[in-house]
Order: sequence, then C-alpha cells, then structure tokens
Amino acid sequence: MDSEPVHTAEEAQGGTMVAEPIAKPERKKREVPRYHVVLWDSDQHTYEYVERMLRELFGFEPEKCHKLAETVDTQGKVVVLTTTKEHAELKRDQILAYGKDELMKNCKGSMHATIESAG
Repeated sequence: MDSEPVHTAEEAQGGTMVAEPIAKPERKKREVPRYHVVLWDSDQHTYEYVERMLRELFGFEPEKCHKLAETVDTQGKVVVLTTTKEHAELKRDQILAYGKDELMKNCKGSMHATIESAG
C-alpha cells in the first residue's frame, strides 16, 4: 500500500503527536511528441478507394472520409490522424500495405503516406 511520507509534530499544549504529510515537489509532466499521418494524392486511386480505406483503417464516418478524399485530391495531401509516433507508424504502414485500387487499370499499388512531427 502506497502512502505519503509523514513527519510528526508535537502540539504546544498536551504533547500529542500529529502526522503531517511531507510536501512532494511538483513533477513536470512530459509531453509525448505527436506525429501526423499524411496521405498523399494519387491519380491512380478513385474516391471510392480512398473513402473505403479510411473507413476500414481509421473507422471514420463516411462524411469525414469523403471530406478527406476531397482535400487530398485538391490540396495534394491531407493529415488523416495526429497521434503518438508508434501509432502513426502503424497507420502509415497500414495505408502502404492496403493494396491497389481494383477500379483503376493503371493502379500499381497502395497510396503513399508518410509521418511528420506535429510539433
């Protein structure tokens, strides 16, 4: 059982011992570095592919998937998730391993994704 360290003090009248907690110095909370998972645009993948991948890998609602697909198409890239480094690496790797878009004859494989520091 964890308990705070205590010291005792005698009251001025009567000599009764009273336990008082010793103040602990405040510890600074370490911030865990955050990383973006960046999905890059590709002319070899359909909106349907992008939206399905985002739903399956990230569990996003269809509306969010469509907005992200539009953003990657018009802006060239989109941040799909900001998380810890290990989780970002996992999600990037899942995107890279998702496979090709069967609806596109010239598709050679998965979409491209990277991670970058959010700081």
